Amino acid sequence: MEILAPAGNEQSLIAAVRSGTDAVYLGTGAFNARRNADNFKDNSLSEAVNYCHGRGVKVYVTLNTLIRDEELPAFLAAAREVAEAGPDGIIVQDLAVARVLKTICPDLPLVGSTQMSVHNAAGVRALEGMGFSRVVLARELTLEEIRGIREQTRAELEVFVHGALCMSVSGMCYYSAMMGERSGNRGLCAQPCRLNSSCNGRPYALSLKDMSFIPRVRSLEAAGVCSVKIEGRMKRPEYVAAAVTAVRAALEGREPDMATLQAVFSRSGFTDGYLTGRRNVKMFGVRTVEDAAASRTVVGKLSELYRREYPGVAVDMALEAADGVLSLQVADEAGHAVVSSVPIERADMAPLTEDMARRNLNKTGGTPFTVRDCRVTLPESLPVPGSVVNGLRREALEQLLTVRSRGNGYAIQPMEAPVITPYAPKKQGLRLRFEKAEQAFSAPGAEAIVLPMEEIERHPDLLAGETPIWAELPQLVWPLEEQSAKDRLSALREKGLTDAVVGNLCELVMARQTGLTVHGGPTLNVTNTLALEEYEAMGLADTTLSFELPVKMGSKLGGEKPRGILGYGRFPIMQFRACPARGEKGCGACSGRPELVDRKGVVFPMVCHDRRYTTLLNSVPLYLGDKALPPFDFVTLYFATEDKETCRRVYEGFRRGEAPWFDRTSGLAFRTLL
Repeated sequence: MEILAPAGNEQSLIAAVRSGTDAVYLGTGAFNARRNADNFKDNSLSEAVNYCHGRGVKVYVTLNTLIRDEELPAFLAAAREVAEAGPDGIIVQDLAVARVLKTICPDLPLVGSTQMSVHNAAGVRALEGMGFSRVVLARELTLEEIRGIREQTRAELEVFVHGALCMSVSGMCYYSAMMGERSGNRGLCAQPCRLNSSCNGRPYALSLKDMSFIPRVRSLEAAGVCSVKIEGRMKRPEYVAAAVTAVRAALEGREPDMATLQAVFSRSGFTDGYLTGRRNVKMFGVRTVEDAAASRTVVGKLSELYRREYPGVAVDMALEAADGVLSLQVADEAGHAVVSSVPIERADMAPLTEDMARRNLNKTGGTPFTVRDCRVTLPESLPVPGSVVNGLRREALEQLLTVRSRGNGYAIQPMEAPVITPYAPKKQGLRLRFEKAEQAFSAPGAEAIVLPMEEIERHPDLLAGETPIWAELPQLVWPLEEQSAKDRLSALREKGLTDAVVGNLCELVMARQTGLTVHGGPTLNVTNTLALEEYEAMGLADTTLSFELPVKMGSKLGGEKPRGILGYGRFPIMQFRACPARGEKGCGACSGRPELVDRKGVVFPMVCHDRRYTTLLNSVPLYLGDKALPPFDFVTLYFATEDKETCRRVYEGFRRGEAPWFDRTSGLAFRTLL
């Protein structure tokens, strides 16, 4: 199983390679989810790839942020630069990025980022169908769930095994964007979750301990995981070295040094709550003064872990003497071979024996090489000193390292940034989304009413109403619930359901297989024309654009299918599997509508979804009813915690273009995120 280490800069790259990692992942100057890391720019990317390949280490490059239409020319240039460097794969989030890479470099393997929120077999199969060779699964899965996904899919599965845990499912967090206009989906998360928010009196309710599944890596391997990933491109080299060393020890059946690993960096220790399914208050923790002090005591010692080259490349050696020349051939498993030779100069000295020669050839310490097979063919009496053999060995290994480190980029196909013709809306509809059926009211001007699937199951008679009822699929469908969700959706279709609203790839696949008309929700994170076209090709009838995209940019997107925006609502800014409202004894008497209070006293409502996951809503609702908006095919009013009368008043005021009577935000509709 592959050990995959973070490399936020050159020092961490060297630390990872010399500690014995099998692969590294790193970013360029832009378009990666850790834009604040030093990263690898200009020629340093090719140098990094060559350095790693020379030492038998694979390189995965992150191009895993959402892009916008105006950024496409710059992204094309970045993509060409990456492809020319010759990495072993590209980690992506945006379907536009995947489309560009498949066009300019079809041979370059694609890896689905954890930012794609893939958390079940349907999501993996969706990416398989789009040509992805590997998928990074959501961090929130249990070992049993990972095993179940493996049994139903073919793509390689990559799993985070150590490092920081996001509070929200990755790709579904908009907290940083809303609080500070720095989008996690664009690589600039400000980590507001680490600040002191409280829930039910418990402080730092959004701060999870760092994960560590290192003692369980053999179980992950048995479950079918091909790569275990260490988080930490913003961490120092000593952290990287300690984590790689611990993972390798666990894989080799030795006891990993978890105490040192915890000392170098942790937040009140580690948690394996997601992998084991023990999602409770013990998962939460913060970086304490004691944690920082422990780190200072061990960091200096950890540099020893990467002081010397790691002998990760096995070679075969063949030494022979013929026609007055002593020659050494060195070959690796990849088929590279070099020969170093010197003339045999007769001298009065002890003869070189085969045993002596083998001992000298095996002295590869300080190089990336280890001898697998050593063949020596010498005459019985060869007056050659051992220093000559040492010299041949050094020269041959240096030559081999040079050969292995030569750049081997991919062939680049031509592609120009497309000229985008803005789509012209054909209508102006209004859609109403309710959390509960009790909130719904007669709305003759609405083209559809959207309700969670479980609400329609509770009130199937609503399907016979005058206004079309569409089912909102659960934002998260865990693997063991997948078949049940498909069966429930099919049952609703038999009762008259015709349309579904989906928020991620797995839901899209599920709804299409059921034969429903599928509408894309805002959490598909569509921010550009190419992604919109990709979703259209996958069968979406229309799409709600990302609420991280300013409305002016959204109105200029191309494509052929209708699109819309959110016009009102406390929209979801986080999705939790480890609910911050859980107490020492679990959910207790929780009403399913707990609240989070940030350090400034601002209250954020939460909605529990049958104890399967919890949604954090924004503190105040978005309201654009009195704003001058560019035309869209539809606007959705997103009702979550409001009572029926409030829903009606908002609807009527929005239709009349009235100013709100309540505190509101314009969200990101008129702001440009970093």
